[in-house]
Amino acid sequence: MPDQTRLQAALESLAPGRVQSLRVDGERVSVILDATGLSSDGQKALEADAKALLTEHGAGEARVLLTSDRVKRQIIAIASGKGGVGKSTVAANLAIALNRAGRKVGLIDADIYGPSQPKLMNVEGIKPTARQKTLIPVQTSYGVPLLSMGQLVAADQAIAWRGPMAAGALAQLAEGDWGDCDTLVIDLPPGTGDVQLTMIQKYRPTGAVIVSTPQDLALIDARRAIDLFTKAGIPVIGIVENMAGYACPHCGEISDPFGSGGAEAAAKELGLPFLGRIPLAIAIRTASDAGQPPAAGTGPEAAAFIDLAGRVSTWLTDGGRNAADQ
Repeated sequence: MPDQTRLQAALESLAPGRVQSLRVDGERVSVILDATGLSSDGQKALEADAKALLTEHGAGEARVLLTSDRVKRQIIAIASGKGGVGKSTVAANLAIALNRAGRKVGLIDADIYGPSQPKLMNVEGIKPTARQKTLIPVQTSYGVPLLSMGQLVAADQAIAWRGPMAAGALAQLAEGDWGDCDTLVIDLPPGTGDVQLTMIQKYRPTGAVIVSTPQDLALIDARRAIDLFTKAGIPVIGIVENMAGYACPHCGEISDPFGSGGAEAAAKELGLPFLGRIPLAIAIRTASDAGQPPAAGTGPEAAAFIDLAGRVSTWLTDGGRNAADQ
């Protein structure tokens, strides 16, 4: 018969602090282990190692039960009132920069009709697997797992779905097996439709980041997105001004094809934090097209995203304190 004292010591060595109970009944040994914070692969490995250890110590029948507390995740919605403002690029780089800052970040591409994150994150053509109808996010080389409708349909296939189907797709992505991720960045589609309403009502984001270009036309729609979150009681973390200022590669002169300062002025008028500017830089465009988000590197293009992530991370840590004060 296995020695319970030795088994207890061996299990504690294998999984420090995770042994909740151990019972030896003849050659049958049952153990309950706390798997909180472990990914699905980590849980499977822990279960296999524990069974092997019990067998090694004489158990004729080894029973291992894993329990875990639900991981408390903070959800950041990246939104805009209109398309074409670079929202997906901001979402991808923010997720990577937050991960580099120490958070365990997952990225959901909820832009059901125009998913672009597989290309931005360099995982085109890689499909997620599933376990008991639960999607398992695709790992990326940037440490940020991803789920996107773009991983489930052909790249050139139109997604012509009515609102309920799109909302159902969002649920599949949001309820994927996110393992130990403590932060989810959600790239929402433009506008204020069914996907946004489902996200707000069912998953209650911790806060929203609004992306706009400086021009008045984009700001009109950005205000609509802000109004949606405000009426729903979702805090707006702040506004990002994207495509702000273009440096001529030949002479270095700065020009403003989309205007300048509009988002900052709107933030001030609305009493919201201004989170900073992302320049209109060809290096950001080429890196994004190549699936190499600037935030993953050390070049000058990474600086704006790292600064943005710092403000957002501090806002999350401080429970909603004004991000513009950081």
